[in-house]
Amino acid sequence: MIDIHTHILPAIDDGAAGMDDTIQLLELAAKEQITDIIATPHGHHPNFLTDVALIQERLGVVQQEIQRRSIPVTLHSGMECRLSEKLPERLESGEALTLAGSKYVLLELPSTGIPAYTVPIIQQLIMANYVPIIAHPERNQAIIEKPERLRKLLLHGAVSQVTAGSVAGHFGKAIQRTALTLIEANYVHLYASDVHSVDKRPFLFNKGLDLMEKKNMHQMVDIFLENNDRIVLDKDILVLEPQEIPKPKWWNVFA
Repeated sequence: MIDIHTHILPAIDDGAAGMDDTIQLLELAAKEQITDIIATPHGHHPNFLTDVALIQERLGVVQQEIQRRSIPVTLHSGMECRLSEKLPERLESGEALTLAGSKYVLLELPSTGIPAYTVPIIQQLIMANYVPIIAHPERNQAIIEKPERLRKLLLHGAVSQVTAGSVAGHFGKAIQRTALTLIEANYVHLYASDVHSVDKRPFLFNKGLDLMEKKNMHQMVDIFLENNDRIVLDKDILVLEPQEIPKPKWWNVFA
């Protein structure tokens, strides 16, 4: 299995604090039967300094440790790119990284809403032959309030990635409910841990998959895992037709 969104590099952002944490996370990943990990530190986030050279240096050091310790995990480069009007040019200049050197760009929206320039940026990325992946839309307040808001972004060519912890209930019932609603409506295409730490933000990769299996979402589990593989191979992913999200039971009272 492949995890396409992780904060596993040491002392880069709010993920692994040091190499000991990184090694511990890699060993836990192996226990979860994760074979490949894309390291995606925050890129051009207001709270973190982005330095691609430093990211690549840390990536190389961790890869050496993986080999030295014979940890059965392959590590790939990447970045969780903060939504910005400068993102297309940053990708072109190498100041921002795609996932495993592919055409796929992991795109982080602000947690509070969807800025007005989101669609134009998505369109620019598509025109430059990138495929933007909306990271954890189920944790975006605007999408929690109205899940259909994600559909507009998908219609312009974006795809989206749900977080294992969201599905497993780690972030609370509202986010879990939104995650499952988006999955059921075919608004989600990829699945990742977004792991930050062993305790506060763990992998929960298999826990989320198990919950989906219990809810008879077997097809989506297969699609998510297949699409994760396709990211590393830089192949087109499988996209199902988005469905209309059922209105809540109380809708008729206000209609």
